[in-house]
Amino acid sequence: MSNKNIDKETILALKDGIELLSGKWKFCILHNLQRHGTMRFKDLQEMAQGISPKVLSKELQELEDNLLISRTVNDTKPVTVSYALTAYAKETEKVANALIKFGLKHRNKIKAK
Repeated sequence: MSNKNIDKETILALKDGIELLSGKWKFCILHNLQRHGTMRFKDLQEMAQGISPKVLSKELQELEDNLLISRTVNDTKPVTVSYALTAYAKETEKVANALIKFGLKHRNKIKAK
């Protein structure tokens, strides 16, 4: 494989990762599920202050479609739905932690200028 192909593959992989986790709320949702375990829809909405139910539903659906979370309909009255990370999603924890570390460093650098 030539360097051109490696660069192309690297760029495609980067684009896939960014697209998968893009959006204002996906990392917030994943982070809350990492910290708190299985959560109900309403609990996720309260933790992600400012997110509308419609947007939260859309983000959760995309995360589920990409195998990062699982959705369980609980047989309760009224019916409740809970969400949990999949084993596959645990791989995003290192990315999230690196992004948090960089964000804090960047914020401090900007404040200091």
